[in-house]
Amino acid sequence: MRRLALLAALCLALTARAHEPADWVDPFVGTTNFGTTNPGALCPNGMMSVVPFNVMGSDTNVYDKDARWWSTPYEFHNKFFTGYAHVALSGVGCPDLGSLLTMPTAGELCVDYKLYGSAYDDERAAPGYYANRLTKYGIRTEATATLRSSAERYTFPAGQGHILLNLGEGLTNESGATVRRVSATEIEGSKLLGTFCYNPQKVFPVYFVLRVTKTPSRSGYWKKQRPMTGPEAQWTPDQGKYKLYTEYGRELSGDDVGYWFSFDDLQEGETVEVRMGVSFVSTENARANLDAEQRGRSFDALRDEARATWNADLGRIRVEGGTDAQRTVFYTALYHALIHPNILSDVNGEYPLMERSGEVGIAEGDRYTVFSLWDTYRNLHQLMTLVYPERQLEMVRSMVGMSKEWGWLPKWELYGRETFTMEGDPAIPVIVDTWEKGLRDFDVDAAYAAMKRSATTPGADNPMRPDIDPYIERGYIPLGWFAADGSGDNSVSHALEYYVADNALARMAAARGEKEFAAELRRRAAGWRHYYSTESGTLRPITREGEFLSPFDPRQGENFEPVAGFHEGSAWNYTFFVPHDVEGLARAMGGRRKFVDKLQRVFDEGLYDPANEPDIAYAYLFSRFRGEEWRTQREVRRLLDKYFTTQADGIPGNDDTGTMSAWALFSMMGLYPDCPGEPYYTLTAPLFDRVQIDTPGGELVIEARRPAGGGDYIRRMTLGGRPLERYRISHDELLRGGRLTFELQNRK
Repeated sequence: MRRLALLAALCLALTARAHEPADWVDPFVGTTNFGTTNPGALCPNGMMSVVPFNVMGSDTNVYDKDARWWSTPYEFHNKFFTGYAHVALSGVGCPDLGSLLTMPTAGELCVDYKLYGSAYDDERAAPGYYANRLTKYGIRTEATATLRSSAERYTFPAGQGHILLNLGEGLTNESGATVRRVSATEIEGSKLLGTFCYNPQKVFPVYFVLRVTKTPSRSGYWKKQRPMTGPEAQWTPDQGKYKLYTEYGRELSGDDVGYWFSFDDLQEGETVEVRMGVSFVSTENARANLDAEQRGRSFDALRDEARATWNADLGRIRVEGGTDAQRTVFYTALYHALIHPNILSDVNGEYPLMERSGEVGIAEGDRYTVFSLWDTYRNLHQLMTLVYPERQLEMVRSMVGMSKEWGWLPKWELYGRETFTMEGDPAIPVIVDTWEKGLRDFDVDAAYAAMKRSATTPGADNPMRPDIDPYIERGYIPLGWFAADGSGDNSVSHALEYYVADNALARMAAARGEKEFAAELRRRAAGWRHYYSTESGTLRPITREGEFLSPFDPRQGENFEPVAGFHEGSAWNYTFFVPHDVEGLARAMGGRRKFVDKLQRVFDEGLYDPANEPDIAYAYLFSRFRGEEWRTQREVRRLLDKYFTTQADGIPGNDDTGTMSAWALFSMMGLYPDCPGEPYYTLTAPLFDRVQIDTPGGELVIEARRPAGGGDYIRRMTLGGRPLERYRISHDELLRGGRLTFELQNRK
């Protein structure tokens, strides 16, 4: 009886645990099809991530990240493990970071990654944890993380084993590293990173301290040697390529250097752990981060703490109903949305000042980095404002702090460096949106001054808007004006982003009493009209002479094909990207009916690109017109079902630091922030029966009452118990209402 009681208790415990949010997360989703996520271990918005590196090497020992455009350390279908990378990016389209590679091996010591790499199996991942088994060595590897440090546990077979730190390989486009022995079990050093998206001179160091938990039998450095030249050279690829330094006791620097620990007479199943702390300020801070966050705790304790942290964050949204697959998609999307931006400041508050190499600041709270704003300004920061407002405030404070240190708000910031990737002035809508939703505990005056500076400074002195002069003078940017960012002449894309930013800034300017400036900004934001061509029925580039580009194919630019005027898309991907003036665009197209028909054509003829941002909100535009809201409900459901799944290719393309995932999250909950910088949501049919969101003012509940057999279309809505006729509501209305109820039906 006692045994049966214990078994019943165990079953109940397992059932209860299955309801934890972390159990619904599958970190392998998005790890192929260019989703560029990874299954590595990390904590929410953490500096540290520990990622299996498998894009370096293969069955044919071939590695060329540039030829394959690898921008992630991991690809689902690759099975050649060359170590754990520390500090990686998630969901981005350009290679960087992904270095500080640790690797366990057994048998004879080898420091050539093409030779020591191993196939693997028994791969597992969960929030805060990753594990696999290296088939070449029979070594079990496990990894977990804290905010700024990592722990790895290697279970060895009997005999000789090694742990390697490879500082020469990684995803970064920069080379150069230094490593120094501190004691028999501790080393420290730095690795140069940067040149993200091949932007010149945007480099920065990451500092590390690494410890092993077992005193090695031997240890030392290695350095890759340059090939011999001249008639006496006897160089072959497999001879003399790496030189080992066993008696050298000082630091070693170079482009391809590393450190090794060797352990003799390991027992079967013996474990050796690696603990690493990182910092972007100094090795002293890396050591302090490691000591403060691990404090001698076991690997299992750190893993449990990481899981608990994830459960707390994921648990701020609780869903009921839906299928198991839909819950997995939802919580995996929320998991991905909580990776970036990530913490930059150390436990003592220090962080690298923006664009001031070698200078250090001290944050009052947390300093954040990796502001991929061309992506995240559209929905991810709105998610943070709704569900994690205290974190969103810290992110806005970080952006404003950057403007004080450098003079400008970020565009695509990476560890204290502005990469100038993509276009627009995307920090403006983020800050205005946050401010309009009542989060105002930041230096609003400094933020406004920085936004106004980028909106008014002449182009020659304006790194954020180098083509602002014709934009102000003509209301548009002609072809041939600016193409210095390496992506071509993207004049229309640039201008469209400025229109959205200026519309947002006009709202704050008006609220501050600057009526004339607000009117000027609104006039600018209407400049999209210059680009509308009745001949093509789309937006169209304009030449320096003021004529529409001819000949012109509005489909050119599909699948990232280069095209004049547009960045990463065709005219169809951009034509409806006027979120602040949808009604005006409809009038330009000849009225509501023609607008709706043309927009429907985008979905019916495959002109919509689900893998990139410009047309990401298109499905929600139907709801601006009474009687057409059912189209939003139909298309959103179609897109969710087709492009967001539980498979490794379950994200339609680059996750873009959580942006695609945020689209899925909002869409599954039944609302979407339809215009960056405006505090509104467009409603659609939710996927779940009930969604509960923790907010500072209490609990927000979204519930759906559906007939037997489902129901994808909205029949009736109430907010706070009162009938709701509009499909677009404000953030304040939503929170004050507290309960949003949908009655659904099976037909439109």
